[in-house]
Amino acid sequence: MYDFHDLLTPETVLADISAGTRKALFAHIAGVTEKRCGIDAKLVADRLSEREKLGTTAFGGGIAIPHARIDHPDGVCGVFVRLDRPIDFGAVDELPVDLIFALFSPAAAGSDHLKALARISRALRDAAFRAKLRGAGSADALYALLSGVEARDAA
Repeated sequence: MYDFHDLLTPETVLADISAGTRKALFAHIAGVTEKRCGIDAKLVADRLSEREKLGTTAFGGGIAIPHARIDHPDGVCGVFVRLDRPIDFGAVDELPVDLIFALFSPAAAGSDHLKALARISRALRDAAFRAKLRGAGSADALYALLSGVEARDAA
């Protein structure tokens, strides 16, 4: 089981969001990030777009991990989005994306940023886990899967 309770809160896990483009998705993520992490929404959207221009953050299987280094007081934080309809993300497998885990880290986070990206990537490469995320009935169910609630409840 995967556990991202240190990166996500129930308010940063979103189910069945409608966004027809990356720009619309980034704007939505930016609004949530401003509320959760206290980072200016325009800065978030701009940084995500800038990062995406370097190369797509979609790595196949309908998954993307857009990320940016932005100084803020909360350390590393994330936003998870499951879209109601997949969108083009320029993925290498040419499949549209419907599961997005956005990650924001302070510039000084260094290895913490890379470790978080690696954890997220490992989890989202797991086909069974992706299927559970796609099948979850609500944002609360998504948060339970992403925060390892099932694993803690079973112990």
